[in-house]
Amino acid sequence: MGEPDVSDTSFSRRSFLKRSAAGMGALAAPAIISSKALASSGEINFTGWAGYPALAETVFPAFTAATGIKVNFTELPDQDAMFAQAKVALEAGGIDVIEPTIDRWGGWNSNGLLQPFDEAKLAMDNYLPGLADGSAGERSRMDGALYYVPSNWGTEALVVADGSAVLSDPPSLGDLFKPENMATVRPHSALAAMGRWLDATGKLPRPWMDGYTDMGAMVELWDIALAEAVKAKANVVQWWSGENEANAGFTANGATIGLCWDSTGYNLRNDGYKYIAPAEGAFAWHQGFVLMKNAVNVEQAHEFVKFVSTPEGAAGWATAFSSNPVGKGAAELMNPDVSTYYNGTFNADALAKLWWWPEQTAEFIAKRGEYADKYKAA
Repeated sequence: MGEPDVSDTSFSRRSFLKRSAAGMGALAAPAIISSKALASSGEINFTGWAGYPALAETVFPAFTAATGIKVNFTELPDQDAMFAQAKVALEAGGIDVIEPTIDRWGGWNSNGLLQPFDEAKLAMDNYLPGLADGSAGERSRMDGALYYVPSNWGTEALVVADGSAVLSDPPSLGDLFKPENMATVRPHSALAAMGRWLDATGKLPRPWMDGYTDMGAMVELWDIALAEAVKAKANVVQWWSGENEANAGFTANGATIGLCWDSTGYNLRNDGYKYIAPAEGAFAWHQGFVLMKNAVNVEQAHEFVKFVSTPEGAAGWATAFSSNPVGKGAAELMNPDVSTYYNGTFNADALAKLWWWPEQTAEFIAKRGEYADKYKAA
């Protein structure tokens, strides 16, 4: 299965329907901007996720209206592609800011790709509690320096065909591997789901989380997860790596269950599909910005990151991804449909069980990729 067609933006990961962006005119509200940023090149080179048309249609124009800074946007389907492009850009230039997740930036930094932000040029008080401070704040720093700043957050859980999927009571990650279900999964997520399910049912020799801090444990545990997942592989009707493929798993290839981003469930919510948090807890992701070591438009990069922390900017970014905003006051500016959608999936119990993707080193990611390839090729 190849990479998704980045030109096909009919579906978008964690994105509202286009009409959901209506009423976001408030995004054009003026923002405080440093004179130094306005006096420099007046542009920023941003590389981010493909398949989210509201970014270019709504958010970037609002940022430009507020600051005078133009966004040159390069779309890529996933973080592996972003990482590869960042390594090229370290020599060739052309990227100022990229948008990985909190569990991945450490590997980028260990490869010499990043420089820290200047907190004095940001507005750290803009962020909701727990997203840029607390444990997330600690994970965003190295030696006291701030390398990662949040942009939005969300989940990866079960998308199921209502009435067709065969579910446990309560629904479980194990349902992804039932032969009665036709599944669409992202390979490495499916292996993690298998591992967490085996852990929850007492079938692992040690906790699944041990594999994220000890490579010996990782090999031991992922060998087990791979072997069990391969046994159940016959029910996989499509692999996905981006939003377009995930949607196609259901709409084109007949999947009745999938482990997918919240946006997939949102986009299909009126077509007979539900988004359900498994008993083991939904996977949760925390997405944000990093600054390339050789960034040219550094002042503009800080203004860009700061804009996405404002109520208007955070609301626009979360709207584009159909996710949760990071800025205080942003939720009140978003379409109420998303609140209804999330509240229907995540009650207090489901929120308490969220399983945040742990820190994953470059060595771990490389090994994880090998397991994913073996899974697909088996």
